[in-house]
Amino acid sequence: MRRLFPVTDVTDETAAPAGGAREWSLAELAAAYAYPGPGPRGREPWLRANMVSTLDGAAQHEGRSQPISCAADMRIFGTLRALADVVVVGAETVRQEGYRPARARAEFAAMREAAGQGPAPVIAVVTAGLDLDFSLPLFTSPLVPTLILTGAGAAPDRVAAAERAGARVVTAGEGAGVDPARVVPALADLGHTRLLTEGGPRLLGQLVAAGALDELCLTVSPMLTAGDAQRIAGGPPVTLPRRFALKSMLEEDGFLFTRYQRERRGQRS
Repeated sequence: MRRLFPVTDVTDETAAPAGGAREWSLAELAAAYAYPGPGPRGREPWLRANMVSTLDGAAQHEGRSQPISCAADMRIFGTLRALADVVVVGAETVRQEGYRPARARAEFAAMREAAGQGPAPVIAVVTAGLDLDFSLPLFTSPLVPTLILTGAGAAPDRVAAAERAGARVVTAGEGAGVDPARVVPALADLGHTRLLTEGGPRLLGQLVAAGALDELCLTVSPMLTAGDAQRIAGGPPVTLPRRFALKSMLEEDGFLFTRYQRERRGQRS
């Protein structure tokens, strides 16, 4: 892997073995993707998204992201999870991708303990209908209880089923569904400030439209798929396009690993 941006006088290739770029350690990746540090008022909530897209804009192939990913992308995927307090995901993505509980990883145990985090991030599922299989390991055997984010008007029998399975139900909307603008405050109220969403596209689009997203970690896959696959974000449009600033870009085997952030007053990178 090599760093393309920001440009420095000393490039990462100087430390690479002959004939190829050096594979970064997990500690180096963790440093490269560290969350912003605490500000004057302590640690502020920060929501980042991690998505992958082909050159022609497809976020999936045959309904899944794995076919357009690669080993380096999965290393970054695991690192971003290890840095997070909570992983926010839409119910459809849980169903399509076969989500399982986040696992504890020995390589990140000391780092998470030093940061005051549990052994693994919490998975928080955003759903209106709670149309989920509560017999799956995501609900029956996580290291930390799975969260269900839903609206105050959610069906009581489905809420009860989720709670019987061991999930914690959190209200983040007045109607049947979730208000995207309330996702970050609801999780921050539980002490989760380092937030990561892995989509899917519909959830990410809602968070973008609500102005809730602080950072996008986008893997650009050197593939073309054509077809009618979803983009990384769908749903309601914003009134005016929102500009994000490029913070870093890494490359390995033709894949680009970009990191964009929304500028905030007093932000620390």
